[in-house]
Formats: sequence, C-alpha cells, structure tokens
Amino acid sequence: MVSVAHSASARSAPVASGDGETQLLRGGEVASALRKEIRAATAHLISCGGPLPKLVTVSASDNPAAVAYRRSIVKTLDRVGLAHEPVDLPNGSTDADLQELLKQLCDDASVTGVLVLMPLPPHLSREVVNEFLNPMKDVDGITPANAGRLHLGLPCLAPSTPQGGILLLDHYRIPIEGAHAVVVGRSNVVGRPLAALLLGRDATVTICHSRTVDLESYTRRADIIAVATGAPRWLNRSHIRPGATVLDFGINVVNEKVVGDADYAALLGHAGAITPVPGGTGPVTALVLARNTVAAAFAQLGGTMESLASAFDEFVCPQAN
Repeated sequence: MVSVAHSASARSAPVASGDGETQLLRGGEVASALRKEIRAATAHLISCGGPLPKLVTVSASDNPAAVAYRRSIVKTLDRVGLAHEPVDLPNGSTDADLQELLKQLCDDASVTGVLVLMPLPPHLSREVVNEFLNPMKDVDGITPANAGRLHLGLPCLAPSTPQGGILLLDHYRIPIEGAHAVVVGRSNVVGRPLAALLLGRDATVTICHSRTVDLESYTRRADIIAVATGAPRWLNRSHIRPGATVLDFGINVVNEKVVGDADYAALLGHAGAITPVPGGTGPVTALVLARNTVAAAFAQLGGTMESLASAFDEFVCPQAN
C-alpha cells in the first residue's frame, strides 16, 4: 500500500556547481504533505469507528542509533497526534521473553503497531521478531508475510525508509515508469524492498552489491541510482552519468559530521537531482512509519491486509470480515 504526496509545483531551487545544475530533493516538503495526509486519514479512521492509532516501540539495548530513532519517532507521532508507548526489555531478557512480549502486544487491541528497535543485542534473535510479530501490526514491514506480499505486488506494510524514497521521487515528479533504476545494497530493510517498490512502479531494476563485478558499468547506465551501502561518500562522479537522479539512504558520521553514501559535494552540478544528507530521506522515514501505523489501524478494523487501501487510496470505511 503506497499512495503518494506530490505537488504540481514541487521544484526545489537547483544548485549550480561546475558544469550543470542539480535539483535538491529535500525531505521537508514531503514531510509537510505527509503530516497533513496522516491527520486527515486519522480523522477518517476515527469517523469509521476505529481507535486512535498507537505505536509501541520495543527496545532491548541502549544502542545510540536506536535511542536516536526512538526520539525521532516520539517527536513525529506527537506532531501528527498519534499515541506512542515505549517498552524496554530488561537486561538479560531471553528470546522467550521477547516472544512473550510480542504475543502480548499482538493480542492487545489497543496497540495498532509494533516496532522492535534494531539492532538487537547479540543474545536475542531477530528471527523471533520475524516469526512472532503479527504482520498486521508490523509497521516497518520486516516480517516474511509483509516482505512476501510486497514482492507479489499485494497490499502490505512496506519498510518506511524505501517507501520514503518513492515518495520523494513522486513529490518532485522524477519519472519512475520506464526508468532504469540501480539499487546498490541488498539489505532486507532498504535495498530489496526498494527494488520491489520500483519494480511495482514499472521501472527496470538492477540490484548491485559488494560482490558485483564492474559495478560502474551498471550505475553509469542508470536513470535513478539508490545507495544504501554504509560506506561514506562512496558514490562519486565516475559512478553516474550526467543528469542521473541519486537517492542517498546513507547515514554515516565522519569527523562528527553526518554524511551520506554519495559524495554530495562532488555530485553537485553532475547529478540531475540528489537527496542531501542530512535533510533528504531522513525527515520522511519516521513520518512514513507514522503513516503505516494509521494504515495498520485500517487493516485491523477491516480484518484483512486488503483494508490497507482504505487508509489513503480509497478513503472509505473498511468492512470487517
């Protein structure tokens, strides 16, 4: 389930550098549109007899990235009027404890969505989350059921980060249909689901990774290049043709500065469009998670994944089965 927010005048001021101009795909404009959409869908849900959506975030460690992400989620949900409940697993918790917690949350009718913050500590298995999180409450689309439905083109809850990338392309009217898209990175939370989303929009998609031979021969033919490698400033001018669009999902800290996987400064004036880091895909991710939380509430009200469309696409009250 992906609907899009866009504007006929969605054009950020291009930045000139060197031999051309590069359009900056800033996430702030998309975030503003998403907040309005989420508030409207929530009001519609409540008018249909549904509850105020509530997201539970489960933490099993004090990992700095997880702590920062939860902080961002709390701020985002507060701004759009959704409820949040933090749950912290005690030190020394086992897979059985995590399994029992997930069962309780999935059985709790007041809980709309559940997000287990990653990474888990080494003694806990991610497979527990994959197997025991109810797909209809899996608001970040990590369970096999949601992943399978995404790849089959069926209504699902898709991972928020790649969904945000699609929304950025749509908002700035970057053509997807018929485009050659190269995704560099094959993780289950960004690369693979992004490839499925692009394929679902009729792009021709190539997935590349660390073992790809002659990587530049693929990226230089691409209209859209998405990078999620965890290698700071890796993508440079030699990797892309002039005018290509770059979606940078990288979050790296170099000398206390956040940078992406693309060499942003070097690509200005060469890429046709690029997401800055910070300020590109980041502002959209937490809002897509909030959006998925509302969509999950519609699915639960209707009793099936097919009811996801009622949240944003059809805007009707789902009928319980």
